[in-house]
Amino acid sequence: MKKPVKKLIACAALALGAFSAMAADPIKIGSILSVTGPAAFLGDPELKTLQMYVEDINKKGGVLGRQLQLVHYDDGSDANKANGFAKRLIEDDNVDILVGGTTTGSTMSMAPLVEKAGIPFISLAGAVVIVEPVKKFIFKTPHTDRMAAEKVFEDMKKRNISKVALFAETSGFGQSGKKETEAVASKFGITLVANETYGPKDTDMSPQLTKIKNTAGVQAVFIFGLGQGPAIATKNYKQLGITLPLYHAHGVASEEFIKLAGPAAEGVRLPAAALLVADKLAANDPQKAVAVGYTKAFAEKWKTDVSTFGGHAYDGLMMAVDAIKRAGGTDKVKVRDAIEATKGYVGTGGVVNMSATDHMGLDLSSFRMLEVKNGDWSIAQ
Repeated sequence: MKKPVKKLIACAALALGAFSAMAADPIKIGSILSVTGPAAFLGDPELKTLQMYVEDINKKGGVLGRQLQLVHYDDGSDANKANGFAKRLIEDDNVDILVGGTTTGSTMSMAPLVEKAGIPFISLAGAVVIVEPVKKFIFKTPHTDRMAAEKVFEDMKKRNISKVALFAETSGFGQSGKKETEAVASKFGITLVANETYGPKDTDMSPQLTKIKNTAGVQAVFIFGLGQGPAIATKNYKQLGITLPLYHAHGVASEEFIKLAGPAAEGVRLPAAALLVADKLAANDPQKAVAVGYTKAFAEKWKTDVSTFGGHAYDGLMMAVDAIKRAGGTDKVKVRDAIEATKGYVGTGGVVNMSATDHMGLDLSSFRMLEVKNGDWSIAQ
């Protein structure tokens, strides 16, 4: 064989080998979650969900012939740490897409870095500020705080409640929720006759709740927070002998809240995704199969109850994978465009229809009003 031909074959072999290696490179999914700290009961099931389904997808051959690689960090419920980890994921780990932050504070601390780098980011946090105004590369899976306030006030109106005490956390989620609650109250004929706050690490909210108890005309109390704080507030509420209807936002939508609050949770109402009542959904409910399937898989794998927060991670990962498939690879702009074009995705949070002006894609009908009855979640009547 002539040398030029041998050289050509050798070059072709090298090129083919390089192409095969490149094709086999893993798809890197970056994630920053609050696995420890005050928001741990949100972040822990989120991480468990991502780990479980990345493993499952890889066993089935991966995505576009490539394995998924989950690169995750725990921000300890600290937004400043989330910012540092985001920088590491972008500059050192070279991830292809981000799924998570857990909290609004962490998400918003990451947002400028993500936008500058042009990396698709699906947040698992609740505040409307994440997607309004629309940010080119940022999307989210949970319902917004504004929707939570609207759903709660919708239910209050049915019960002829018009004078409400708001008790909001000073976290990013709580303060955004406070702002949105104040903004939509009048639309439902609601007057906020008391307005108190608490810190996410507070261990006793009795002083603020006593002020609420002594406020004339209060017909119900709406607590807007996440993590352990709302459970402590619920216990204090019961200890003070307050018997008014008690509502929470979707930041406590998990079995863990009931465990932490104990008997004091009885009668609490809140808006949440269908996931918490998967077994109670009608047979023809479009979310039934997804919600039941996820619930069963999570419980079998981790021997613990599901939460809507793990469901947010499931939806985020599945939408990311679907977008990568439709984009035909991990080109960041193409994947971003594919996420924005998501239509009719049936997830644990609802049926998602994204658009250029809506980077969440859920409407109010995807929220279910739930009530704690006999120590379990039920569909409120």
